[in-house]
Amino acid sequence: MKVISLHKNYKKLISKSKKGNRKAQYELYELFAPKMLSVCRQYIKSLEVAEEVMLNGFLKVFSHLDSFKSQGSFEGWIRRIMVNEAISQLRKKEKLLLKEEAEIENSKDHVAYIETSLEENEIQKMIDALPDGYKTVFVLYAVEGYKHSEIAELLQISESTSKTQLFKARKILQKMISNENILSYGTH
Repeated sequence: MKVISLHKNYKKLISKSKKGNRKAQYELYELFAPKMLSVCRQYIKSLEVAEEVMLNGFLKVFSHLDSFKSQGSFEGWIRRIMVNEAISQLRKKEKLLLKEEAEIENSKDHVAYIETSLEENEIQKMIDALPDGYKTVFVLYAVEGYKHSEIAELLQISESTSKTQLFKARKILQKMISNENILSYGTH
């Protein structure tokens, strides 16, 4: 893997890419594709569909490169495009069903943290097993660091629905992790 002096070369690659330089665009793609596929994969269960979402995201990146004003992180800008693309894909497939529910007060107080020795791929499988609405809110909040107000705006739901979806996702994951730990301790 080729390591590039990131800040200097990003600016050069971005500048060249804005002018339509295909080689520079390819280099940017090569630098960011692995991370962005990972971002898409957090929302999309199928690797093939996640790859398609990522490619569509990169098409938007290169067609809207002029809107990146070098304020903030270029990677963060790309990441936001990928998240939006993944959510658009979920909406297209009508998989993202979020029902309006009553707000759960102080939902953070209800969360118990469980220590576990699960591998990353096992955790990803558990997240993939969540209903799509729960999964999307969980990833946006716990992985991407969005606030409930931002999630509500992005998904066109209320903040209370976002909080409820997160609460339910955490409860399901805690149960899965607890069951997994029981199984793994029982087999030793």
